[in-house]
Amino acid sequence: MMKNTLRLGRRFWIPLWAGLILVGWSGRHPSGQLGAEENPRAVWAALETALTEAIARAEKSVVAIALVPRPMPGAATPPAERPDPFGRRVPPPVQPGPLDPDFIPSQYATGVVIDPNGLILTAFHALPEDCDCYVTTPDRKVYRAMIKGADPRSDLAVLSIDAKGLVPIVLGDAQRLRKGQIVIALGNPYAIARDGQASASWGIVSNLARKAPPHPDENDPVGKSVLYHFGTLIQTDARLNLGTSGGPLLNLRGEMIGLCVSLAAVAGYETAAGYAIPVDATFRRILDTLKAGREVEYGYLGVRRSGEPTGPEAATGQGVRIEDVVPGSPAHQAGLRPGDRITAVNGQPIYDFDGLVLEVGKLPVETRVRLDVLRDGRSMSIEVVLSKYPVRGRKVVTERPPAWRGVSVDYLTGVVDGTGRPMFSALPFDLGVAVTDVQEGSPAWQAGLRPGMIIRQVGPTPVRTPREFLEAVSRQTGPVEIRLADQPDQPLRILPSGS
Repeated sequence: MMKNTLRLGRRFWIPLWAGLILVGWSGRHPSGQLGAEENPRAVWAALETALTEAIARAEKSVVAIALVPRPMPGAATPPAERPDPFGRRVPPPVQPGPLDPDFIPSQYATGVVIDPNGLILTAFHALPEDCDCYVTTPDRKVYRAMIKGADPRSDLAVLSIDAKGLVPIVLGDAQRLRKGQIVIALGNPYAIARDGQASASWGIVSNLARKAPPHPDENDPVGKSVLYHFGTLIQTDARLNLGTSGGPLLNLRGEMIGLCVSLAAVAGYETAAGYAIPVDATFRRILDTLKAGREVEYGYLGVRRSGEPTGPEAATGQGVRIEDVVPGSPAHQAGLRPGDRITAVNGQPIYDFDGLVLEVGKLPVETRVRLDVLRDGRSMSIEVVLSKYPVRGRKVVTERPPAWRGVSVDYLTGVVDGTGRPMFSALPFDLGVAVTDVQEGSPAWQAGLRPGMIIRQVGPTPVRTPREFLEAVSRQTGPVEIRLADQPDQPLRILPSGS
């Protein structure tokens, strides 16, 4: 037993063994003998059983992901046949392909089965755009995978493979987690589980609601493009080596309570911490959206923060003071003013601007939220209907809403340009809806609509959201007049399809 204990590593066996000795000491019978339930060896055996059973329940739902770079234009071609010293033609050595059991990928990750018919969840950052993706299931079968839906703000992606009868992971509830709980990570570290047989590590929950470090750049000075930059991550001391991103973090019931995304390590030192996205209500909403191949949308309020509060405001320790309200934004329409201090969102206390962004961002578009506000020393409650947050980064959406007569529209707040910046930030966001796509040759195209235009009215009806636009056009069967924001006196006449 001692040999097995030593394998656990210095960071675990000393404190655990000390605790077990205390349990045994305090539970001695009057005779001085230990009962079976207090025996340290029995406790170890019970823990070992819990770990092995949890792994057995979950590992059939964990897959290995191999990423194969696509050939780039101008890349070197494979060596051709050439003669050996005896004049014979010798073919070049054949490298194993991704379907070969001997193939060792240079890029790899982990995935989790979420649907028996071939849907796999993984971390989006582990899927380079220039790579083909292959999935190896626990029965050692290899499948080519396609991305069904991916969302850069949550760092989640759903892959699709041509497989049936897979075993989906059981989702738990990360909101019930506490520091110190034992957790298990399953994954594909260093591609060692490329045969589909997941490797396991274990540890405890070190902390909750942690923030990933930001990554500023010239287009995003704040560098907080992902939701977990604002404080959502589970921190664990379980080893999450390279390749475990996209694997499950389990509780002792074998339920997935987190999706592993990163590790914190300094070269030459022991890995200090790993992180996982919690399985909570927000996670489930995003997962359902990606499984359907749809775009994930996040709520947007439209306020900017001020510097650190001083005086009586600083003493309260709660709330964030608004420096500016974006014209036409939900905050502006609801009557928020510069100088207001938001202290809670739907009853959830707010302590800093990151907390405000997180609470609002977790909610769907057009959610009605209640803000608790301090204004000139008076408390008030203000209701706001959220708009759409401008998500940076590459999205993968395979199922979009049908276009109306060839045109697709979106919220002005949600459209970004090629650099990831909001495209219409200089305009009032209640000006209309943005044209995001026009099918060439469609009635909308023939009428002169083009991407980047702003539709202000459908007939006499003003429209400020895609829902209002679709409601207005759905009542029309004949030609429809569309008025643009920059040409209100020159309506475009869009004919029915087939006219």
